[in-house]
Amino acid sequence: MKVFLAPILFLALFFSFAHGQSKYTLTGYVRDMETGEVLIGALVQADSVTKGVTTNAYGFFVVTVAQPRINLRVSHIGYAPYTEQVSIEPGRHLNIDMRPAGNQLAEVVVAATNKKDHVASAQMGILGFTMDEVKNFPVLFGERDILKTIQMLPGVAKGGEGSANFYVRGGAGDQNLILLDEATVYNASHLMGFFSTFNSDAIKDLALYKGGIPAQYGGRLSSVLDIRMLEGNNQKFRTEGGLGLIASRIKLEGPIVAGKSSFLLSGRRTYADMFLKLSGDEKVNKSKLYFYDLNAKANYRFNAKNALYISGYLGRDDLGYGKLFNFDWGNSTVSLRWNHVFNSQLFSNTTLMYSNFKYNVKVSNENVDFGIASKIENFNLKKDFTYFHRNNSSLHFGFNVLHQHIAPASIDAKENGGVNNLAITKRKGLDVAAYLSHEWKPMDYLSLIYGLRVTDFMVLGPGNFYQFDDTGDLTKTAKYGTAVVKHYVNLEPRLSASFIIHPQHSIKASFNRITQNLHQLTNSTSALPTDQYILTSLNVKPQLADQLSLGYFTDFSDKNYEFSLETFYKKMYNQIDFRNGADLQGNEFIEGDLLYGKGRAYGAEFFLRKTKGRFSGWISYTVGRSERQFKGINDGHWFNARQDRKHDVSVVASYNLNTNWTLGASFVYYTGNAVTFPSGKYNLNGKTIFYFTERNGYRMPDYHRLDLSLTYDPKPVQVNKRFHSSWSFSVYNAYHKKNAYLIDFREKKDNPNLTEAYQIALFGIIPSVTWNFKF
Repeated sequence: MKVFLAPILFLALFFSFAHGQSKYTLTGYVRDMETGEVLIGALVQADSVTKGVTTNAYGFFVVTVAQPRINLRVSHIGYAPYTEQVSIEPGRHLNIDMRPAGNQLAEVVVAATNKKDHVASAQMGILGFTMDEVKNFPVLFGERDILKTIQMLPGVAKGGEGSANFYVRGGAGDQNLILLDEATVYNASHLMGFFSTFNSDAIKDLALYKGGIPAQYGGRLSSVLDIRMLEGNNQKFRTEGGLGLIASRIKLEGPIVAGKSSFLLSGRRTYADMFLKLSGDEKVNKSKLYFYDLNAKANYRFNAKNALYISGYLGRDDLGYGKLFNFDWGNSTVSLRWNHVFNSQLFSNTTLMYSNFKYNVKVSNENVDFGIASKIENFNLKKDFTYFHRNNSSLHFGFNVLHQHIAPASIDAKENGGVNNLAITKRKGLDVAAYLSHEWKPMDYLSLIYGLRVTDFMVLGPGNFYQFDDTGDLTKTAKYGTAVVKHYVNLEPRLSASFIIHPQHSIKASFNRITQNLHQLTNSTSALPTDQYILTSLNVKPQLADQLSLGYFTDFSDKNYEFSLETFYKKMYNQIDFRNGADLQGNEFIEGDLLYGKGRAYGAEFFLRKTKGRFSGWISYTVGRSERQFKGINDGHWFNARQDRKHDVSVVASYNLNTNWTLGASFVYYTGNAVTFPSGKYNLNGKTIFYFTERNGYRMPDYHRLDLSLTYDPKPVQVNKRFHSSWSFSVYNAYHKKNAYLIDFREKKDNPNLTEAYQIALFGIIPSVTWNFKF
């Protein structure tokens, strides 16, 4: 497949570029008139261009026409249409400032907007949101949470009660690439998953790719969640925030040089720990239970061709009980980005990024005194080019160099601390990738996106590298210096196509191969901070996935409704699981406890949504399976993955009662997770020991929940009145369903010969209220 597909794709690219190009070219940026924020996905049309073009991820567009004088039309959801008669001269650059529609859209609510045209675009398996589109959704503890929102989309399975973790099309939780301003976020949760790391006040836009993933993305098998931060208002200073029962937040933004540069600062903190100080127990009032996160961004636009951006994120959780125990963890990212326009056809983006995730555990009592620390970080250089050949043809190409470093959990014990020191070998890897992709519309009814990504992962020294036999016993140790220990080179072809069978109906298909060299070791359905990471090594091969998708897309009732049906089949290679009794913590020889196998996932996703009017929302339904096969598990037979869900239903609705009040509701139902329950028990030295046979052969109870919200947002104030506020009321789990978070087993008190199961539920009904303000 890899041998024959690439030449065919690039022959097509050659012939598409053999045609002459249009004579007149106009470039520019589309921005918000009031804030200066660039607008992603704005549609730019000229009277001589049938379909028009859309602005890229940086708000930039290029349109080519046959005549020097055109009528230009620009549209974007939530903004008043823009029209202008434009004379195009050589090198003409036009910045377009669009006016927010305000009350004009009081009865037009758009939810879960596609980043591309729903029917015509070759891109499939992509959905996105802006923060305005999710502000009326019911949420846990009154906090808008984008990770909880995407869990309501088809093909995206929830991680469990209150969890920010998610699974896409049967993949594992670590197979999702989460980017914040292009920098990797390794653990995207606060408070063990009840909140995500993303403060919605700082977020502008996000896109989730779950199929037909473009060639510029790589490194994860299942999905890419690309999140973009706001740039900051370059017209005037503004303050925005909110006070809630659990957390409060504040955002400051404004111009540095009006019209040319701006800044944004945003912070959020919970304060449950403050109530602990009221306790008379010294251990309790000195305990910790909080998280905070900070977002910062600044930019400077030198001229029409050059702009510089710097952004950063810092988040931390801190849990502790007196002086006996303390556990803190968190992420930090930094992105430095330079946008440059070479000419009317060539645009580039250069990004330097740093990402870090680490945790620390400290235990101190009369018996033990030690600390555990782990860290993963990367440095990444990414260079992307876009060559706008014609309105119907653009070329994307570039490279990135990613250096990753993992310091596994090591123990630092004080003298007479009760435990031994343990230092585990640190691991390094260098991932070099280059890609070439062509977006082409050769005919009115056919659109294509095809390309190739080439990756070379280099296992780096220094350190000891181990080899194990089939039973996991150590057989050989080799010591390497600062050198490349091994290369893993992979070709990743990508192809997406859309065939329009009617102006409102299309058939789409896609194929992608993706490689993953970072592996998360976990035996839970939540992304715990203490989960271990390992890199591809001499024993651990790169994970590979081939995914084929086929779908039907349609608009109807004057585009008030959209419907899609997508089917997928995904094969996964070099998957990782554990031998029975494997120790994941503090294990220098963890690779000997790993098993390697394959996986498959398949299913169908149904998505119906209403995009306009006082009433809007969607219904999504996914039916699917996710299975694994390992030689050392279940006698080599296929078994259910933990994230296997036969049925997953989400209903989201929003209704504008009037210009001030909006009612929201969401309902979820899904098949319980696959779990391993004991098949029997025996007695050893007076203790009952449970034994297990079939892996993931049982199910948790089915899950369902209804959430409600009511938002009061009065009409925008007059220009001379700067202050504005709104209220958000929500009820999580409105009918008080005690869904199972955990099921465990124990002996019955009145009859030890019998075993009983018991259920632990986290949440019943939870009301919340938040006061939001801006000035």
